[in-house]
Amino acid sequence: MQPTRTDIRLLLCDVDGTLTDGSMYYTENGDELKKFNTRDGMALQIIHDHGVKTGIITSEIRELVTRRATKLRVDYLRQGQRDGGKRAVAEEICREMGITMNEVAYIGDDLNCYDILKAVGYAACPADACRQVKNIPGIHVMSRKGGDAVVRELCESLFPEWFEMG
Repeated sequence: MQPTRTDIRLLLCDVDGTLTDGSMYYTENGDELKKFNTRDGMALQIIHDHGVKTGIITSEIRELVTRRATKLRVDYLRQGQRDGGKRAVAEEICREMGITMNEVAYIGDDLNCYDILKAVGYAACPADACRQVKNIPGIHVMSRKGGDAVVRELCESLFPEWFEMG
């Protein structure tokens, strides 16, 4: 049974292709850059302030992701999660929180997110996710692409009253 939005107690996000557009920029000095959307950051802060825990699970290990997660005050950051590691770490977080995977929303875009997307209560992906992810039964395909405030779109669709003004 698909959970209702009020059942969601934890929102987890992928990084590359979701919080970013999936591009990787390199300087002449070998520095790696990623472009994050500030509207995604504001959305994560808003739902966090309303009691929904937030987290980032990514395959790579990057200091710049650590800095972004710290700025956003996410509750959980897990890097270097490959080969089913994303699902395993989500299950670990659920045990820590005393919740089930049915109370988790996850948004991701590529094959390394497939297992976790099939396991959570509310699965979502950007409009430009890979075909295999978009074809997961029951997945919510957002209208925005990765890096284009797609996490904001998800948060507003789950909790619209928290984003209304006046």
